[in-house]
Amino acid sequence: MKVVNSLRSAKQRHPDCQVVRRKGRVYVICKTNPRFKAVQGRKKRR
Repeated sequence: MKVVNSLRSAKQRHPDCQVVRRKGRVYVICKTNPRFKAVQGRKKRR
């Protein structure tokens, strides 16, 4: 999975791309074209 430093461009890549928040991270998922996957944010360590 490629990591993009800014998800602003990743949101606009394909009309089917969705932005999802899971466990403190922001994911861009695309079912029709999985190349457009992206992640932003890391889990904080304690």
